[in-house]
Amino acid sequence: MNLTFNFIKSVSNIYDEMIKNGFSLVYLGEFSHEITKMFTSMAETDMEKQSEERSVQRKVYHVMVETLQNMNKHSDEIRSGNIGSGLFIIGKKNETYYVITSNVVARKHKADLEDALNTVNNATKDELKEMYKKQIKEGRMSKKGGAGLGLIDIVRKTGEKINYHFLQLDEKNFFFILKVEINAKKFAKEAY
Repeated sequence: MNLTFNFIKSVSNIYDEMIKNGFSLVYLGEFSHEITKMFTSMAETDMEKQSEERSVQRKVYHVMVETLQNMNKHSDEIRSGNIGSGLFIIGKKNETYYVITSNVVARKHKADLEDALNTVNNATKDELKEMYKKQIKEGRMSKKGGAGLGLIDIVRKTGEKINYHFLQLDEKNFFFILKVEINAKKFAKEAY
């Protein structure tokens, strides 16, 4: 009886946290192309039901695709079939959508990732545009297949800095948390 009560209490607590924080989708596991398609389709359907402006839908969709692709390619927790693994959350609170991803990053990759995040977060609009053009023209592919455009494009499209944090798991790994916000009011105005 006690185990059943504890389980029910845990589920209730998770549900309460999801409602309080505006989470509409939470997933923990592998991030294949099929899963990415499924999540973006679910989010699009949900936004259409809420009669969200197309311009906002496009921004949210774009951020979802970029963050999910980054996690698939750059997670240092690889599962079967060379597919990255991690946590994905999408939600909306107070007219702001947010996309949160979390995955394991090896210590040897942390400095490069943090430098890239700081570079895009501190760049002006014009600098981001030039970085994007330069990366398109002469971008080098990383060992995991990325060209470095994702982070630049996220900041360009949202006009917001990327929030992130590294939590140390052990001597070799960090738990990397990334949060991107999309202000629905700001982009709904652009549609007019």
